[in-house]
Amino acid sequence: MAQGSLNKATLSGNSANDNRKVDTFARRQKLLQHRKSLPIATVERRLIDEVRKNDILIIVGETGSGKTTQIPQFLFNAGFCKEGKSVGITQPRRVAAVTVAKRVAEECGVELGQRVGYSIRFEDVTSSSTRIKYMTDGLLLREALLDPYLSRYSVIIVDEAHERTVQSDVLLGLLKNVQIARSKSNGQLNTETNGMVLEKENDVQSSIFLKHDQGKKFPPLKLIVMSASLDARVFSDYFGGAKAVHVQGRQFPVEIFYTFHPEPDYLDATLITVFQIHLEEALGDILVFLTGQEEIESVERLIKERVLQLPENNQRLVTVPIFSSLPSEQQMRVFAPTPAGYRKVILATNIAETSVTIPGIKYVIDPGLVKARSYDPKQGLESLTVVPISKAQALQRRSAIVKSLEQLFLLGALTDECKLSDPVGRQMSKLPLDPVYSKALIIASEFKCLQEMLITVAMLSVESIFYAPRDKLDEARAAMKRFSSPEGDHITLINVFRAANEFMEKNLTCGKEKADKILRKWCKENFINNRSLRHARDIHNQIREHVQQMGLHIVSCGDDVLNFRRCLAASFFLNAALKQPEGTYRALASGQIVQIHPSSVLFQKKPECLIYNELIQTNHKYIHKITRIDYLWLTELAPQFYSMQS
Repeated sequence: MAQGSLNKATLSGNSANDNRKVDTFARRQKLLQHRKSLPIATVERRLIDEVRKNDILIIVGETGSGKTTQIPQFLFNAGFCKEGKSVGITQPRRVAAVTVAKRVAEECGVELGQRVGYSIRFEDVTSSSTRIKYMTDGLLLREALLDPYLSRYSVIIVDEAHERTVQSDVLLGLLKNVQIARSKSNGQLNTETNGMVLEKENDVQSSIFLKHDQGKKFPPLKLIVMSASLDARVFSDYFGGAKAVHVQGRQFPVEIFYTFHPEPDYLDATLITVFQIHLEEALGDILVFLTGQEEIESVERLIKERVLQLPENNQRLVTVPIFSSLPSEQQMRVFAPTPAGYRKVILATNIAETSVTIPGIKYVIDPGLVKARSYDPKQGLESLTVVPISKAQALQRRSAIVKSLEQLFLLGALTDECKLSDPVGRQMSKLPLDPVYSKALIIASEFKCLQEMLITVAMLSVESIFYAPRDKLDEARAAMKRFSSPEGDHITLINVFRAANEFMEKNLTCGKEKADKILRKWCKENFINNRSLRHARDIHNQIREHVQQMGLHIVSCGDDVLNFRRCLAASFFLNAALKQPEGTYRALASGQIVQIHPSSVLFQKKPECLIYNELIQTNHKYIHKITRIDYLWLTELAPQFYSMQS
């Protein structure tokens, strides 16, 4: 009997393994067929020939043509990753870098982090065997600080190049110079490279790189700039007449319809369009672009209310939101198959605009607005602003770089010759953070509150920590009060971080997997975004290692909250605001009139003077991540700036 039972169990186990192998094989075959059906597959050989012949190549390909996932694989198969070299692909958003890397790893049949990996700020899923690496623009800029020749790469692909930001513009300028420097190191530099005439300015700039590794030889760097909606001529001119190729063809025909006149209420127009499609068009999912979480939750609620007013046979409509602060397990719902007979409406921010393909979408509704995170030269920090797509984003970059330099001067990071100051500038450059946060950590070590500032910077570096669903708003606010500090949002965030740490320490004996599950439950009960908190904990650990290597002394200010608030004033003096008689605030650096955001713990308190770390621009200008301070501290701690203001 026992032997018979053992044989049955063994047979059952073998059968399950066989089924898994069949499923895996079927999945691989399906992926292979999909890859062969992509428009880009028909021009693989031609593209590789063009890359071999041209050091710079501009590729314009339709959305869905497969350029983001397939071209790196073409290059790998063609031998561009020999001798330990890699293909690097930059993406404008973290979510795109992660999801595309996962897809390509699956297509290659390898574990993510081996041949195919990704690297975003504070998360590196690569190894020594990684040859196809997806990353954000900022990560590649960071790598260039440590490796000026970008010597590990044979090819760099700048994807979605039409989404130009200050960071991407700086990256393109840097890559242009790296390419010149690598060609020069190998003795291959002529007066013209790829049609690019070398001006004296470029030659001087490239010589800066040569100083780091004089005498070394590097193979030429191949640079590919690509997008679906790129003005190829502009980029070709910038790179001295670089070759441009167009990949024709979409997987599906696309029809575009416009409204006859601008809609005064674009949300109402969006709702009407959703129901027109649902009631009059064939089955197929709908993707709706909106500007942020508030709009998405409002439209989701209205759709759910209105669908109940339809006849029962027309109520088969499900809504799925996706925005950056949504917990990751909920984000993944957009990729789940739509139930049979139903239509799915995906309500998304521009997180779903590029490099992320959601299956089943047949209709797209785009109001033409986006909440853009852009550098505000007047404020000296990034802000979220609702703007018309593309053109307004381009305008916001004008002279922004000059203001960035001014900020670095005020932070003491640059000398009068625009070189890194010693020691402050050099210390700041070692930290993978925004310059303001790097300086804050250095200042905090002097104020003897570096432990608190490490937590603050980690929590400010992630998406929203608190999650407040519209249908449980009162419960979420009550949960937030458990952590609230009368001093402001920064200490409230510290309280959340320490409460989570304390909770985890009590459950250390459970084992990591169970402890993580318990923490997820704790986060849910306290309306805290588990993914953001987990990310903040990872960032904290990494920054802590950096500051320890720099020799900064990590101590806590304990109960001396006053000292920590003074440190915040010294660190973020460029973001101070003073209360006005009517109850609004005037940002001291820019003179702009702003209001405290309703989600801040100081919304009802209205302190006389405060510092803030976030500017949110909708119909009004709101400030968030706030702590109350004394105005006199500013003249004492930042006299170099506030003496100029007076």
